[in-house]
Amino acid sequence: MKIFEIYEHLNKIAPFDTQEEWDNSGLLVGSFESEFEQIYLSLDIDSELVDKIKPNSLLITHHPLIFKGLKVMNFAKYPSGIIAEMIKKNISLISMHTNFDKAVLNRYFVTEILGFDISRSDEFLIYCDVNLNFKELVDLVKDRLNLNQIRTVYAKDEIKTIAICTGSGADLMPYVKADVLLTGDIKYHQALEARENLLNLIDINHYESEQYFGESLAKYLQNLGVLIIISNSKNPFTHF
Repeated sequence: MKIFEIYEHLNKIAPFDTQEEWDNSGLLVGSFESEFEQIYLSLDIDSELVDKIKPNSLLITHHPLIFKGLKVMNFAKYPSGIIAEMIKKNISLISMHTNFDKAVLNRYFVTEILGFDISRSDEFLIYCDVNLNFKELVDLVKDRLNLNQIRTVYAKDEIKTIAICTGSGADLMPYVKADVLLTGDIKYHQALEARENLLNLIDINHYESEQYFGESLAKYLQNLGVLIIISNSKNPFTHF
């Protein structure tokens, strides 16, 4: 199979022209005319994952390896070193970022992982109606994500509506019409602002909320006749 064939298939799932202006989704390494033997799916790409990938493969990631223009290719540094190794092994790279968030990942996380019914959606925000107190919601999220502890901002107890955005969505706070926002990468001043404005926050972390990229995409690729391998990169954070 050639790259342009899988690219057209992916474009039907989550159109690349729906990505945000600042994003860099699409074919990042390789040629549309190149052929590949198997597909690897991962949230990110790191050196350990590149070592595992067989030559003549296609890697599809959620986060783009190349986000801004590279002025220098220093093979001793990330990401240039990874790009060099990919070229040696003839590994092509397609990234599906904000276009996939809007079309698939947010919905998959809410329904399949957290187990909520969607009441409505607005771009990156998914809304769900619930009838829980804050502690009940926190305990449920910890259980579904298999987390021993979780950061929160407590502003009020009664929860009727929740808003969810995987990855990093705290900048969306001004637009949230809910009692709680569940997202990752929450900063200190955002937490303070939310509490003062009576908006609860639950930090579901970036990696933990988006690690399901591979499994959420794999179900759309089952009938292509190509081996699909889900092999996530490692979370760069560790907890002691």
